Amino acid sequence: MLRLSALYRYPLKSGKGEVLQGIDLDKLGLDGDRRWMLVDEASGRFLTQRAEAKMSQLSALWNAHGGLTLSAPERASIEIDLPGNDAELRGVTIWRDTLRVPDAGDEAARWVSDFIGKPTRLVQMPLDRARMTQAGFGKDDDQVALADGFPLLLIGEASLQHLSREVGRPLEMLRFRPNLVIEGSQAYAEDGWKRIRIGDVEFRVVKPCSRCILTTIDPQTGERSADREPLATLQKTRAQADGAMFGQNLVNDSNGRLEVGMAVEILE
Repeated sequence: MLRLSALYRYPLKSGKGEVLQGIDLDKLGLDGDRRWMLVDEASGRFLTQRAEAKMSQLSALWNAHGGLTLSAPERASIEIDLPGNDAELRGVTIWRDTLRVPDAGDEAARWVSDFIGKPTRLVQMPLDRARMTQAGFGKDDDQVALADGFPLLLIGEASLQHLSREVGRPLEMLRFRPNLVIEGSQAYAEDGWKRIRIGDVEFRVVKPCSRCILTTIDPQTGERSADREPLATLQKTRAQADGAMFGQNLVNDSNGRLEVGMAVEILE
């Protein structure tokens, strides 16, 4: 039987993941997932571990009111409130999307600038300012918050185990930043799924996930692997026209709640 074996949320884009036992879903995926983002103060361009590997050590815990607690090694944590209706709107760029979203204020900016080492702002994505998902996949009205292209990422435990054997060492699931982890399937079985149901929620499987240099960063230490693994192996064994694929992007078709241990039903 297929079951949901783990749930992860990433309140801050490219920050540490939260391990969850249960979570509600809204129209943008997991409640609170990637609703905050760091941007370069001058350009407004988004920052991630691709260029700032130290972000792997930045913990962002979501609170019940939508705010954040940011913490990092050897520095005091900071509590950040959800920006109010009068918050400054900052122009930001994430991939090809340019939008205006609330800025978290100067105190938060000082903290994240000190951590990153250059002038940086913290911004938040309200539900009513969501982006459209990557064109050409899913439905025309599918939306996403601050994830790269889609609201949710699913990976099978067996797929990670298979890749670990190919690489020759155990790999952490958090290198790949999934939201949903499935047990009980064969390696890469998720590649053939089109629709699944977990609890009362149906999900469309819309696109394989193209992997990047971020997978070479150890989520515990923030160090990049000298041998470029596991990306090097994925580029040999899982290459497609637009990248090395690992995991599947999903869109939820309704709100609902997920709990670890729920059965997973393959609908198509």
